[in-house]
Amino acid sequence: MSKGWNGRAPAGRVAYVNGRYVPHGHAGVHIEDRGFQLGDAVYEVCAVVDGALMDEEEHLDRLVRSVGEIEMAMPMPRNALKLVLREVVRRNGVQDGLLYLQVTRGAVRRDHPIPDKQPRPSLVITARSWDVGGAKKRHDDGIAVISAPDERWGRVDIKTVQLLPNLLAKTAARRAGAYEAWLVDRDGMVTEGSSTTAWIVDAQGRLTTRNLTRAVLPGVTRRVILEAAAAAQLPVREVAFSLTDAQAAKEAFISSATGIVPVTKIDGQTLGDGRPGPLTRRVQELYEAESERRAKGL
Repeated sequence: MSKGWNGRAPAGRVAYVNGRYVPHGHAGVHIEDRGFQLGDAVYEVCAVVDGALMDEEEHLDRLVRSVGEIEMAMPMPRNALKLVLREVVRRNGVQDGLLYLQVTRGAVRRDHPIPDKQPRPSLVITARSWDVGGAKKRHDDGIAVISAPDERWGRVDIKTVQLLPNLLAKTAARRAGAYEAWLVDRDGMVTEGSSTTAWIVDAQGRLTTRNLTRAVLPGVTRRVILEAAAAAQLPVREVAFSLTDAQAAKEAFISSATGIVPVTKIDGQTLGDGRPGPLTRRVQELYEAESERRAKGL
């Protein structure tokens, strides 16, 4: 803990690290933390809207699944964790932004196998405000995406911190003047974005997204969209689609913790009239209404 830290919220950001709230710039973990040395860690990112955590229960559901899949314990009981999440948001004064939560297997002498006697998991939580103006522009105007080969490991369904292929794809997209990269498997089918779920509206006007397998992350926003679309009786398909299918689609969009963003161009090819489509807008409205309802506990 930094010298002179008195437990009161500082002017800058605050992080939660293993039971302590510390100035963000002084936060750290042990040099032999397995998350740092081996990528032996999982994480969640949750949107904060008007000071409330969006889709909180669904994110915690996925966290519980992730730690279970890699034989790791939860760092604390669920209800206690929810209190800490809210305190991190409060101490950072975040009204609209993102909360990041990472759980690692903890600090122990470096060795590849999971230790027989596992250390206490490490828990790191941070929160920050986001650029509301930039997000609004992307939602209003849409974005461009490029395609890239899917070179990730075989258990993408676990939300681990092993994101090197993802960041390389995202970097390629930004350098090409696009916002996101859609990853394409060896069969020429789109799996998902480097940090988002990929959606298209096919020629029959059906919402289409890749079916869940070990090659696809079960997105929380994806889950809420599907439930909201079903309640609104919108036609939906969970099936693999090709890059050619995407470029011939009526509409396309991405979804993630930051919400839904229309896609207007894929690999330089404009979709439709180059503007966000009506079904995408409808899905945005349904998702926002459903997330707000859940945040209020209705």
